Amino acid sequence: MAFGLGNLVQGLMGNFSEQSPEKLQADYQDYLMADETVQSGYTLIRDAIIFTNRRLLFIDRQGATGKKTALKSIYLMNIVDVDVETAGMGIDDSQITITYLKNVKLFSHHEESATLLLEFPKSADVLALYRFLLELAYENRLRINQKHH
Repeated sequence: MAFGLGNLVQGLMGNFSEQSPEKLQADYQDYLMADETVQSGYTLIRDAIIFTNRRLLFIDRQGATGKKTALKSIYLMNIVDVDVETAGMGIDDSQITITYLKNVKLFSHHEESATLLLEFPKSADVLALYRFLLELAYENRLRINQKHH
């Protein structure tokens, strides 16, 4: 995965910790749009993955001081598919794969999509997140196809 988010996604497998929406809203306010609110999120030492009412926001703090920061957004309106693989009995982790459209204009005849794989430790309950993303993908597909008739 480009953009240097490998450490962040790998971190989801390890010692990520869920933070309160209020704390994340306060800590990352500078990166949020007007009227954007944090719904949930996780921090990993200096990195974070934040779910807002508008997007998934990935924050990758780099370098020795962590002052250099890379951001990536996936807008919720662009998510069109999601898959889940829950942890088994062995050492398996849970995985959620998100497919999203990269096009700015969602009604083009040349869709460009990308996927993002998120891995979670066996102890994480990923089904609530999966159901949220699945509902979102379904509503997005209805909206996109309804306007394109």
